[in-house]
Amino acid sequence: MKQTTIPMPVRYLINTLLIVAFLVVGYLVTQSGMLARAQNQIVIQVGFFIILAVSLNLATGYLGQLPLGHAGFMAVGAYTAGIFWRAGLLPSDASMVVGILLAGLVAAVFGVLIGIPALRLRGDYLAIITLGFGEIIRVLIINLDFITNGARGLQGIPRYSTFLVVYICAITTCVVIHLLMKSRHGRAILSIRENEIAAESCGINTTYYKVMGFAVSAFFGGIAGALFAGNLGILEPGSFDFMMSINILMIVVLGGMGSMAGSVIAAAVLTSLPLLMQALAQWRMVIYALMLIMVMIFKPTGLLGTYDFSLSKILEKLVNRVRAGKKKKTQGGEDLD
Repeated sequence: MKQTTIPMPVRYLINTLLIVAFLVVGYLVTQSGMLARAQNQIVIQVGFFIILAVSLNLATGYLGQLPLGHAGFMAVGAYTAGIFWRAGLLPSDASMVVGILLAGLVAAVFGVLIGIPALRLRGDYLAIITLGFGEIIRVLIINLDFITNGARGLQGIPRYSTFLVVYICAITTCVVIHLLMKSRHGRAILSIRENEIAAESCGINTTYYKVMGFAVSAFFGGIAGALFAGNLGILEPGSFDFMMSINILMIVVLGGMGSMAGSVIAAAVLTSLPLLMQALAQWRMVIYALMLIMVMIFKPTGLLGTYDFSLSKILEKLVNRVRAGKKKKTQGGEDLD
């Protein structure tokens, strides 16, 4: 029996309708007062942790590198947007959009500057040098007192990070990285992960694609930083220490390196767990750690491994199963006749 396939325009239409429905329902729920203030904050935090995890997954899961300085790019984006928004150079809506884009661009520039020397190294050495760059960025923020207000923190940042703003940015991040990985550039990035020597022997400019992947990852990390600043309204250098980079990497590893859907699910679960386990205040972090250990023991590739969720493929399988069932019933009826 010929298998049914959903045309690409229909796939895009289904995905668009689902995204619009999610944004509308989420906006109504967050604005209706159904959720407490703490719950609203968790929902917002899930949004920018999705951006951080998906963007880091580009460099780790897809590109096959191990950077540990993602919090540094987040810090660059956060302070860039915070300083720009505080200046009040543009009207509110325009300032918000320009500030987010500016944060991403400045972080991407730092990504290129760090990536060119760092990506000559591999494995543990790359992790160490990117961790060092992340700490350098944090120390610079502390010492550039006349720009960043140093250890006292940057205050008075407009709170632009609403549900719609955060999740439009999160969805845009997922869509852009998905389209990138489905393009020829994405196939080149995957080939570097699988075998860098073989990819280079086939004519792929490995240095170019490694720096490009690192820069795109830093760009979206900077956008997440801008949303972080717009959520809290205050920035402190201590928020961007190496533990933040470890937390982001932990989300990626738990979800599955190379799985965008895994990063989204893991970001939602790990960000929500502290709120869900408030009743177990003394044991909360112990349970949290045990859950991570159990996942790593019984599912070392992460929750989803390298699997990426596809609604269209699921619909196609359902349609084909229904058709096959109807055909069997029809054939059974003919045999009885």
